Amino acid sequence: MVKFTDEDDALLAELGVEIETKRQGSRTPREERVIAGFEEIQRFAEEHGRAPQHGDDRDIFERLYAVRLHRLRELAECQALLTPLDHQGLLAGSGEHAVPVESDDLDDDALLAELGVDAVAPPDIAELRHVRSAEEKRAAEDIANRDKCEDFERFKPLFEQVQREIESGERQARPFELKAEIRPGAWFIVGGQKAFVAEAGETFTNAQGRTDARLRVIFDNGTESNLLMRSLQRALNKDEAGRRITDPIAGPLFSDERAEDDEASGTIYVLRSTSDHPMVAANRDLVHKIGVTNLDVEQRIAGARLQPTFLMADVEIVATYRLFNIGRSRLENLIHRVFEPARLEIRIKDRFGRPVVPREWFLVPLFVVDEAVEKIKDGTITNFVYDPGSASLKRRD
Repeated sequence: MVKFTDEDDALLAELGVEIETKRQGSRTPREERVIAGFEEIQRFAEEHGRAPQHGDDRDIFERLYAVRLHRLRELAECQALLTPLDHQGLLAGSGEHAVPVESDDLDDDALLAELGVDAVAPPDIAELRHVRSAEEKRAAEDIANRDKCEDFERFKPLFEQVQREIESGERQARPFELKAEIRPGAWFIVGGQKAFVAEAGETFTNAQGRTDARLRVIFDNGTESNLLMRSLQRALNKDEAGRRITDPIAGPLFSDERAEDDEASGTIYVLRSTSDHPMVAANRDLVHKIGVTNLDVEQRIAGARLQPTFLMADVEIVATYRLFNIGRSRLENLIHRVFEPARLEIRIKDRFGRPVVPREWFLVPLFVVDEAVEKIKDGTITNFVYDPGSASLKRRD
C-alpha cells in the first residue's frame, strides 16, 4: 500500500483530492472526492479535446486541474481507483488528450500560491536541479530570439493550408525522431507553434565536430528565426509536446484494407443509448454517439452507466469503422463539425447531481453516418455538412 507524507496529504486536500484506506465493500468519502475531482478533469478534456495544461496563459481552473492530474498520476492508489473510469487515457499520460507535465511548472511557488496550495519545502541547497548545458541554453536562446517576418504574407497561405490538411487528416503530427527530418520545406510544432523550415544554408562542422547548418524558420505568429539546425533539433527533443508534421498523405484518408506497413490508429464508433431520458427514448433510432478511440470499443464503453459522457446509461454498439494512419483527435473533430447542425443539446445529472452537457451525441440516422464514412475514405468529407431538414449531407456553400 502507498504511504503518503503529510505534504502529500496537504497538497491533495487543497486540490480537492484526498486518499484514505479503502473500507471493504464500499468507497470512503475521500475516495468519492478523488473520483469527483477526476471527473472534473474528464469534463474539461471532453469539452476542450485535450488534457489540462500548465502555463501562465492558462486560466486558474485549467492550471488547478493540471496540477491535480499530475498528482493523480503519481499516486499508485489513485491509479488503482481511477483506471477503470479513465476512458480518455489521462492517467497514463498518453493518447490524444494527454499532455506531458513539465516539472518546472509544478515547482513554481507563485503558481502554487495562486492555486491556494502551500509550496513544498525546497530541496537541499547542495542539490542541483534543472541545470542546463551551454548547448541547451544556446538552443533555447535561438528559439526565443525571433524577428518579425517582413514577408509573412507570402507564407501565411501555406500555414493555413497545412492547418486544413491536419484537420482533414492529410497530414499528421507525429513525435520528432531524427535530425534528417529537419530540411527545407519541413513543418514542425515547437513551443506550441507551427514552424516552417523555409531555407537552409550550407552544411558546416561545429566546434564539437558535428554537422550543422543555419536555417530560416518561419513561425505561425508572423515571426522568424535564423537558428541553427542543431538548436531546432535540441528544442524539439526537449519539448515533450514537440512534433513533426508529416507530408500530405496520398490517396484516401483511410480504407478498410490494411497494407503491410500501415500503422493502426483507432476506430470510429457509433453507439445507441438505453437511457430513459424522454428525448432519447422518443428518438432512440436517431440519437447516436459518434466518436473515435484507440481502445477496443468494448473496453471504451465499459462502465458506461457511471459516466456522464454516455448519458449515465448502458449503450449498444451500432457500427464501427477501423482506422489506419489517421490522427484520431483531428478526425473526430472533423466528424463532429460535419454533424454539428444535428448535435443533441441534452443536459443530464452525474451521480453527484451536478448538471453535465455531453457533446458527442447527434440526432442523425445511421445511413448518413455510413455515407460520411465513405466520403472520409475518398477524401471529400471536408466539402460536406449535414442538413437536418433533408437528413442528408449537403455540399458546403
